[in-house]
Amino acid sequence: MNDDAFIYRRRHSQPLARVLRMSRTQPKIKLLNRPSIALIDCISYRQLINHRLISWDIFFRNANAGAPPGTAYQSPPPMGVSLAGLAQAQSLVGAQPNVEKLVEDHLAVQGLSGTRVMGHHNAILDPLGINCVNFDESPVATGFQHVGEKCFLSPTAQQTTINEPMAYCQHIGVEFMFINDLDQCQWIRQKFERPGVMQFSLEEKRTLLARMVRSTRFEEFLQRKWSSEKRFGLEGCESLIPALKTIIDKSSNKGVDTVIMGMPHRGRLNVLANVIRKELEQIFCQFDSKLEATDEGSGDVKYHLGMYHRRINRVTDRNITLSLVANPSHLEAVNPVVQGKTKAEQFYCGDTDGNRVMSILLHGDAAFAGQGIVYETFHLSDLPSYTTHGTVHVVANNQIGFTTDPRMARSSPYPTDVARVVNAPIFHVNADDPEAVMYVCTVAAEWRATFHKDVVVDLVCYRRNGHNEMDEPMFTQPLMYKQIKKQKGVLQKYAEKLIAEGAVSRQEYEEEISKYDKICEEAHARSKDEKILHIKHLNYHYVWCAGFFTLDGQPKSMSCPSTGLPEEELTHIGQVASSVPVEDFTIHGGLSRILKGRADMIKNRTVDWALGEYMAFGSLLKEGIHVRLSGQDVERGTFSHRHHVLHDQNVDKRICIPMNHVSPNQALYTVCNSSLSEYGVLGFELGFAMASPNALVLWEAQFGDFHNTAQCIIDQFISPGQAKWVRQNGIVLLLPHGMEGMGPEHSSARPERFLQMCNDDPDFNPKVTDDFEVRQLYDCNWIVVNCSNPANYFHVMRRQILLPFRKPLIVFTPKSLLRHPEAKSNFDQMLPGTHFQRVIPDDGPATQNPSEVKRIVFCTGKVYYELARERKARNMEDSVAITRIEQLSPFPFDLVKAETEKYPNADLVWCQEEHKNQGYYDYVKPRMRTTIDRAKPVWYAGREPAAAPATGNKNTHLLELKRFLDTTFNLDAFKDHI
Repeated sequence: MNDDAFIYRRRHSQPLARVLRMSRTQPKIKLLNRPSIALIDCISYRQLINHRLISWDIFFRNANAGAPPGTAYQSPPPMGVSLAGLAQAQSLVGAQPNVEKLVEDHLAVQGLSGTRVMGHHNAILDPLGINCVNFDESPVATGFQHVGEKCFLSPTAQQTTINEPMAYCQHIGVEFMFINDLDQCQWIRQKFERPGVMQFSLEEKRTLLARMVRSTRFEEFLQRKWSSEKRFGLEGCESLIPALKTIIDKSSNKGVDTVIMGMPHRGRLNVLANVIRKELEQIFCQFDSKLEATDEGSGDVKYHLGMYHRRINRVTDRNITLSLVANPSHLEAVNPVVQGKTKAEQFYCGDTDGNRVMSILLHGDAAFAGQGIVYETFHLSDLPSYTTHGTVHVVANNQIGFTTDPRMARSSPYPTDVARVVNAPIFHVNADDPEAVMYVCTVAAEWRATFHKDVVVDLVCYRRNGHNEMDEPMFTQPLMYKQIKKQKGVLQKYAEKLIAEGAVSRQEYEEEISKYDKICEEAHARSKDEKILHIKHLNYHYVWCAGFFTLDGQPKSMSCPSTGLPEEELTHIGQVASSVPVEDFTIHGGLSRILKGRADMIKNRTVDWALGEYMAFGSLLKEGIHVRLSGQDVERGTFSHRHHVLHDQNVDKRICIPMNHVSPNQALYTVCNSSLSEYGVLGFELGFAMASPNALVLWEAQFGDFHNTAQCIIDQFISPGQAKWVRQNGIVLLLPHGMEGMGPEHSSARPERFLQMCNDDPDFNPKVTDDFEVRQLYDCNWIVVNCSNPANYFHVMRRQILLPFRKPLIVFTPKSLLRHPEAKSNFDQMLPGTHFQRVIPDDGPATQNPSEVKRIVFCTGKVYYELARERKARNMEDSVAITRIEQLSPFPFDLVKAETEKYPNADLVWCQEEHKNQGYYDYVKPRMRTTIDRAKPVWYAGREPAAAPATGNKNTHLLELKRFLDTTFNLDAFKDHI
């Protein structure tokens, strides 16, 4: 530090801290109160430091020695006194220490602080030495100077020496000084500033070498056997395998017995083989082009598949369950799914602090920086209903995306900067230093176990091949790949290091290689006997297999019991829903009226939509089924209809959840307002639903339209999940839907998208059998319903759990029907013996003389009430029948056929409130024609085709409504016009 002079004002002096700050940045500054005040007393910065240090040192020495009150302080010597004079200043107890040494020690601490903050910019992180990731042109990279080797690690100021003067600037770069918790920062300092922290035993080094051999030779074996196959190998980042195993070992030693992982495709086969321990022959047989498919599902490429496996951890001698979640090519989409599954596992085993169940997420550098889902997932990490109590994130930092280098891929210095939003420490490490990798992974596992917060390991490596083994990287990255071709492999470098140290002999090293090569060759020989791809690696969690399925993974039967309930149970749940089961709890006056209205409905044996939902949830809770409802504003409900969480109007944060007071031994009801996220939260709930079949897990969109920002989860996981990965899931999506003049973004849940992804054949009329209804549900990829009354909604919720298998359920829920006076159901529709009605036939005057009915109008959802009102106004109740299709997919061929045969002389009309190119028409029309052998046309009544889902003009909305109602009931004029 220079002795740059500055002018120190005697009168009206600036605070010392400010003077020191200013002196560092502006060595020649002048401090003035007014232009007329003279400049005086020029002293050196170092002299001022010495002066203050001696004064405080005398005070603390006197106080520690027991000086009487008021006598510990000694006036400091005059400013002009030399260092020698300062050294002669006497305290009440003994002589002063060496002043020069004291000053140098304190300045060393100041220098080390700069190293802690910015040392990672000068760390040797890039194995290639091309500084692609270090941004060395940045002025911050050279903006500090290390001043010494001393540091103080505790309030007692006990002095110690750093093992390496540049502890933060070698093969490890640590970002942590932004964390606003002193204890956490001090903990990290202890891990990196104590001497000898990175010294490993001989056994640890030999284990590390063996893991590096397995990681490296696995990829080399695949390359020799299948050189023209894509496998997204790990070459250039082989230390990832010992990194993961270290995290798992250390976490297992801390009490973790379940680890749930998610990762992209790079290195997945290696992780499956050497971390999860999938049988090698199962991996190798998938490279056989003649391998037959499984009986169930379409399957997926081998580097997307997951696995569930329970085994002994040989390092800790403890049982550990490892689960790798299957993942599509949307690289970070699996992040919230893993977190949801982890949260569920913690919930079901009572692990409230995350001591037994943890998650590990692997990322690519470009995707980690570029994909918004990464931020959404981090943002959930500390929210009470979503926290998993800390995740270890490992970034395989290739320093390049597909072909895009970091300068074009992100605006921040590191791909990991998004993690700073949750104060997660970030450990950058050179992946060509396996011991450094092993150490930071140890620290990361200990951090997670200590603080239960997220932590990031940035494994700075390279990609020896292109994006895949068939890709030519020299097209776009010639200089990088020239360096990569010259790069010695990390296994070779580490083996040479250990041989030079005498930790292993060359013969031992070669024997380790031969041993693993032999294992691979024997597994390859066995793999040739595999003719069919076994699905053993996709086995369900034991909760699914314990009584839910039979041994072969099939449902026990193809039947579903009645979903109705005894009247006394309906009444009891209704009474809970209309009460406040907590004493001295003050609710809002408007809510009092709502609860009174519920009580009146119970007396009248009727339910509205909110009460029907309450009865479905409450009855399942009473039967031991956990219910979890999540989404934006779900506690109250977007349309202020639900009110499952009551808030005391006088006491902050005091709440009551009546649903948890239904029965003494009931399951827990979890209802939680989510962050303003669809993609992340829906992925989280999907993961939660994976963990157990004995739970009703629901995600509600604020408006059905908003699911489109979660489309990746819907398209890649929910719709094709069972076909790709042979995993059932019972997630429920509640999507408020209805054309009510609310504009293009608050009207349509886009039912056409869900129906387009249904796998039932429009041209095949299935044979009706005794188990037809349930068999249809078993064969479909998901269930799509649009209920028009509360009783049917009640039944479909209960059916979702009472079915002997699990399928995703898409429910288009109402908005205006929540309070519609006619959209109510009677208890009689919910009693024992009742079921969900796939089709609700007309029960009015038209059924008295069906041969005279001129027109049968099929519809779904809210439009039924508008049609019924218009039919009554036109006095056409005898001549027009209205039939509601409540379950759209799988399509109720049998019931639609029965309805058309009931009215033999009637025209067939499909009416919907959505535009013709949207909604249900394109899905329903071919299936209806298949049902009736195409003997009659299926006429359309509804809005004309349009680009937007709905108009934003209220008057236009009403005109469109009037027009399609006219069309429905004046079909002859419409046909003449055609």
